[in-house]
Amino acid sequence: MASEQTNNQEAPKFESYVDLSNLPSMEELLKKETKNSFVEGSIIKGIVVEKRSDGALVDIGYKAEGFVAASEFKDWDDIKVNDPIDVFLDQIENENSMPEISLQKAHFLKSWGKITSEYGEGSIIKGFMKHRVKGGIIVDLNGIEAFLPGSQLDIGPVKNMDEFLGKEYDLKILKINQERRNIVVSRRELLEESRKDKRATLLNDMQVEQVRKGLVKNITDFGAFIDLGGVDGLLHITDMSWGRISHPSEMLEIGQEIDVMILDIDYEKERVSLGLKQKSENPWQDVEGKYPVGTTVKGRVVNIMPYGAFIEIENGVEGLIHVSEMSWTKRITKAGEILSVGEEVEAVVLDIEKDSKKISLGLRQKTRNPWEVLAEKYPPGSKIKGKVRNMTSYGAFVEIENDIDGMIHVSDMSWTRKINNPNELLKVGEEVEAVILDIDPQQQRISLGLKQIEDDPWAKIDELYKIGDVVKGKVTKITAFGAFIELSHKIDGLIHISQISKDHVEKVKDVLTLGDEIEARVIKIDKEERRIGLSIKALKEDFSEADLKAAGEEVTAALRPGEAMVDMGEVIGSSLESLDVMQNKNE
Repeated sequence: MASEQTNNQEAPKFESYVDLSNLPSMEELLKKETKNSFVEGSIIKGIVVEKRSDGALVDIGYKAEGFVAASEFKDWDDIKVNDPIDVFLDQIENENSMPEISLQKAHFLKSWGKITSEYGEGSIIKGFMKHRVKGGIIVDLNGIEAFLPGSQLDIGPVKNMDEFLGKEYDLKILKINQERRNIVVSRRELLEESRKDKRATLLNDMQVEQVRKGLVKNITDFGAFIDLGGVDGLLHITDMSWGRISHPSEMLEIGQEIDVMILDIDYEKERVSLGLKQKSENPWQDVEGKYPVGTTVKGRVVNIMPYGAFIEIENGVEGLIHVSEMSWTKRITKAGEILSVGEEVEAVVLDIEKDSKKISLGLRQKTRNPWEVLAEKYPPGSKIKGKVRNMTSYGAFVEIENDIDGMIHVSDMSWTRKINNPNELLKVGEEVEAVILDIDPQQQRISLGLKQIEDDPWAKIDELYKIGDVVKGKVTKITAFGAFIELSHKIDGLIHISQISKDHVEKVKDVLTLGDEIEARVIKIDKEERRIGLSIKALKEDFSEADLKAAGEEVTAALRPGEAMVDMGEVIGSSLESLDVMQNKNE
């Protein structure tokens, strides 16, 4: 990977006191040296014959000495007359008729030859960090300058490269360019190889369930990375505590030393899973023994959701109080209406699912079920008084006590009348007396009866009315097929349209009006259908028993059994009335 990065990394041109470009190779130098000692572009031997303040005169065996500047000598102060040195012959004679020679070029060529012959790409060599350049550091490799890119200096990003200057390190040669005479080296690759070897050794030493020391290296939302001495392991947030934590920073901080347990090792991917909570016993192990169903526990509200509140019973053990278990009588839609985070509460254990780590708790079970109390207090047949709190199309809800309502169904409102809607008899806020019909504590339902306050008049209908009796009553309802008359004991009788007059009646409302007080004769009593048939035209003195019987049969034939016919008649009547109104408007 490092070598790929350096393929595009061009090594900088090294600044020097002499021009080192276009130097011949060592092979070329050796060939030239064998032919002639004074071949330009070759390395020849010389002797210092005079040392001056700015340099030295060197005798190479030519008719004139060459001059080497003092700056080309690494140890200028130690140079003495008669010291032998190797120099590079640039020109046999320059403009001053002197040989043009260079000590530095000779030293470079010898060093380059030695390094390239003894070391190749991939070799390890020591290098001295000389100075910084753009993108990296210039390194001295035994007299040859090499380029160390900044990205190859260390494993991680380097904030200050100056800290490395003046030090010697082992380096790996990444690339040697013979044409341009430059070398690119890396320290990072050696560190990574060393780290890889160390990591492999460390992984082999690790065992699952082993406890090791580590250093918190990094913290994320999902966990923390722990340095185990060369290998990073992941401590997931779910493995930090048996209890509830919302973020790893609640337990750990960067640089902290901790003991962790090895949970799993992936040797191929070099991944280690760690645990912190596993060092202690799982509190769920004996949860059924510590908190049997039916016992009361104390805890703290640690989290609230719309559907319930989570209660921490002990570190790592939480139970849920569902909204349905918070009150016997109130309808709780959100847990926050009753409880708040941090609040201390007492609750009753309702159920334990050890495998899925769930405990169901109840708040309302701290008190006795008021529905059971009411069932004991009001056995079926008991009478109660209460206010109508709410009404629906099928019944009315009456408050009994302790915010508990019972329902009077429309079918239990009247013995004698078909009630289609409770508002025909009751109003919200009205106080009524009713009878307890049934109490179901499990379903939390109480059935009440309004009609049961009185005896069923139809039970003694034979005593109240007989066929042929003349009765009086008030018109309470008009339909297309007849009119309903309220008689005594709240019993309704029906005058069919055919029994209103001996003359043909087109519409009932043409003859009768709501509220009219009328007299009629009983012509039919149907106990099964709870109907009393009445007739106005049967009031005539010449109406015989045979006529009464015939009139009763006529009404029976006109009305089918079942109360649905009454409803259908009302619908038809309403439709006819609507048509009349429209015709009148058009007229």
